[in-house]
Amino acid sequence: MAASPHSPNSSFRRLRAQHSPAEFAALVRRAAREIGETVSCDARYIGRVESGEIRCPNYAYERVFLHMFPGRTLADLGFSPRETVRGRSAQRALSAASASRPSPHPHPIHRYKESDVLRRAFMAGGSATVAAATLSLTLLGDTRRLPSRAGEAEAAAVEDAVRQIRLLDDRHGADALYRRAAQPLRTAYALLDAGATRQSTEDRLHAGAGELAVSVGWLAHDSGRFEDARSHYAEALATARVSGDAALEAHAFSNMAFLARDCGRPRESVRAAQAGRLAARPLGSPRLLSLLALREAGGWSGLGDRRACEDALARAHTEFARGPSSADPEWMSFFGEAELESLESRCWAALGEHARAARHARRAADLQDPHFARNVALYTAELAQDLARAGAPDEASWAGGRVLDLLTEVRSTRIRSMLAGTARTLVPHQRSPRVGAFLARHAEA
Repeated sequence: MAASPHSPNSSFRRLRAQHSPAEFAALVRRAAREIGETVSCDARYIGRVESGEIRCPNYAYERVFLHMFPGRTLADLGFSPRETVRGRSAQRALSAASASRPSPHPHPIHRYKESDVLRRAFMAGGSATVAAATLSLTLLGDTRRLPSRAGEAEAAAVEDAVRQIRLLDDRHGADALYRRAAQPLRTAYALLDAGATRQSTEDRLHAGAGELAVSVGWLAHDSGRFEDARSHYAEALATARVSGDAALEAHAFSNMAFLARDCGRPRESVRAAQAGRLAARPLGSPRLLSLLALREAGGWSGLGDRRACEDALARAHTEFARGPSSADPEWMSFFGEAELESLESRCWAALGEHARAARHARRAADLQDPHFARNVALYTAELAQDLARAGAPDEASWAGGRVLDLLTEVRSTRIRSMLAGTARTLVPHQRSPRVGAFLARHAEA
């Protein structure tokens, strides 16, 4: 039987079985790839379905779910008929609800339609150019059209903006997205300033705006705009402190630690990672503690403190081995074994052990799901860099050539900078045919 509004979707929960929400979300994404669909499913989306908040999935999710569970209907999966959720019935219900109580919204039906448009604006496939253009359209894009006070639809639009930025970054890298994402961020904070109809909605807006600030900060970070990134991360941290959101605070500190390391401030990186660990400790997510330990290890390696680095790496592996948890934040969907190997690789490289670093970077590239093109390119660029410094120029050139292949679909200043450094390291070996071919191709690119 279909779930009624706001009642838990027990049918869908039974289908998840023993999988954690994050694990089940990964299965959904895999099923989507099998049929050529694009969905940005994560643990929070699964939670929204199971709580009954999502009464009927969009068409892309519908195709994926029916592919995963052949022979079942949407009703079998616990969803309500689409016409009762998105058609005239839903609009009449919204109007009736608005009429039955005082409301600061003068045009509820118009706001419903507009917010649905806002949520759909990120839902575009195709090239990075199309994706970037999509970001500049209607999603949270015009502060002149904002309601006097934000409701659930606006909170959902902010949350969807975060998911779509992460999805597009995974596929195309940050360079094509950063400037387009700034306007949705400004609008999210304008919604926050306007206030919300309910405290629960305001809490969602705080969390969503903070996560959006982190996401836009990451786009700045990955595209080499370090000062912009620092500003966005600080904005996210301030939002977390104001709203008492420990999960957002831990996320902001994690990214600040990463940025400090990239900016050559390793001691600041250590302090930020340790502050993130304090914020994360009550949350019950071993994977989050593992990531923060890796961030701390990166800072210690930058300081040349091998013992402290090894201690932090040991903590990271211990926490990671505890496995995924329902308490894992949804933004951590990127953090699997491949990312762990990559971050450890960077630690050994900073300590000057390039052959050891290359072994971890190779495992990272091999383990990474090829669907996430940006990370495959990043890990392979790390491998090329480590191999070049370890005295394996031909292997480094092969890896560098693979990165050049991937850069036809990924735009990332970070990756291009790493590859340029590898090319400089390989110049003394340019008489090797393989090295010479790579250098020539890199120069053309």
